[in-house]
Amino acid sequence: MGWVTVADRVNIGLVCLFMMLWSVSGIGVNWGTQASHPLPPDTIVRLLRDNGFQRVKLFDADYDTLKTLGKTGIEVMVGIPNDMLAIVGGSMKAAVKWVAKNVTEHITSNNVNIRYVAVGNEPFLETYNGSYLGITFPALRNIQSALVKAGHNNQVKVTVPLNADVYESTNGSPSGGDFRSDIHDIMLTIVNFLSLSAAPFTVNIYPFISLYSDPNFPVEYAFFDGNASPVSDGGTLYYNMFDANLDTLAYALQKNGFADLPIIVGEIGWPTDGDRNANTEYARRFNQGFMSHISGGRGTPMRPGPIDAYLFSLIDEDAKSIAPGNFERHWGIFTFDGQAKYPLNLGTTNSGALIPAKGVQYLERKWCVMKPSARLDDPQVEPSVSFACGSADCTCLGYGTSCGNLDARGNISYAFNSYFQKNNQVEEACKFPNVSMITKTDPTPTDGNCKFHIMIQPYYGSAGWYGQKPLGLTSVLLLVFLLVL
Repeated sequence: MGWVTVADRVNIGLVCLFMMLWSVSGIGVNWGTQASHPLPPDTIVRLLRDNGFQRVKLFDADYDTLKTLGKTGIEVMVGIPNDMLAIVGGSMKAAVKWVAKNVTEHITSNNVNIRYVAVGNEPFLETYNGSYLGITFPALRNIQSALVKAGHNNQVKVTVPLNADVYESTNGSPSGGDFRSDIHDIMLTIVNFLSLSAAPFTVNIYPFISLYSDPNFPVEYAFFDGNASPVSDGGTLYYNMFDANLDTLAYALQKNGFADLPIIVGEIGWPTDGDRNANTEYARRFNQGFMSHISGGRGTPMRPGPIDAYLFSLIDEDAKSIAPGNFERHWGIFTFDGQAKYPLNLGTTNSGALIPAKGVQYLERKWCVMKPSARLDDPQVEPSVSFACGSADCTCLGYGTSCGNLDARGNISYAFNSYFQKNNQVEEACKFPNVSMITKTDPTPTDGNCKFHIMIQPYYGSAGWYGQKPLGLTSVLLLVFLLVL
């Protein structure tokens, strides 16, 4: 795909000046909703406000979510999921309709402070095998045109949140940064369009993923403590991966003629479970280190000055795909029910501590566990556990996880309870043949970080059930019947 050409190209000096005036302050946060039992939007919005978040990034345009953000003053980045790119990219009419419903209505009727539209989410990931290569730019172009047509282009900017794998280094250092060879042309098309539209480049940077993917990755280089051996790039020293990664992008932009294009860090964070390096201590160390790192406004060697960033993420999501790893469901600085996981000073509260969600409603205090009389070698145990974990969430089990020290019976009980809670504690969800029972005695171990959760009350929004629907009674009975066979 070639370069975008326009007859009335905007004066670059004016664009740069506009983007300087477009600056924002304070840390932002990602609010994902891929959960079986998400907290109600009004609870989340209060959580955002109590903790001083002035910016939030969404992954869709859920009506209740956006409406609840109205009149709060919180700056919103609303999202268009990847599976909608072909629709809005293939039809200008569809793009206009999307903007009217998800931007105009909320700005004019609900007083929502929408500032960005995120067109797709990491659409060029190598794992997508090019599925979105041909439709991302048309979607970006059509949404921008729709925003202009609706008169929002001065307030609302388009962007495409991209993974850091869209660029690479030819020499192993930031100065060798350039866009990935297989997508170089399309990246220049998008970058040029963003520049002409006075819009930012959004990138997601995850030092944790580098540590997870490469057993030889130097652990200390992922953090901001200055304990790592610095990497020298022509005399410039890099003491952490974040600075090196962001500057690799900065060099890629500079190399291709866009040295002044603003950069937003769309996602950055550290998970707390699901892997031996995903724990609360590392997460606290990383996120607190990042906050301290950016608080002085120093920026990076290539991009000195304040850094606009959104922490990933606000809250855990137990329905996310675990294809990348079990850690995917544990990125939140808050648990699924809005409780702070670890001390973190964002510099936005009087106490210097995270403030938990208020008014959370839970289901009854009861759990599903393995019967004391059941034998470990009972032939029903293995298929029951397999079914429970496949249908619920067992990502806290395994080596190096929060519940990794449970014995065999503890693992089985954890799996049963996860399924039981996900299905709103219906009695049939604890009828694993001859091996399970409901108890009102909390099976949570008294030592360690493992916890047998009680699920929160399901929330019903304007469109009905809000979240991933549990199995209906008929489905549960059918599956129990299949296990008996």
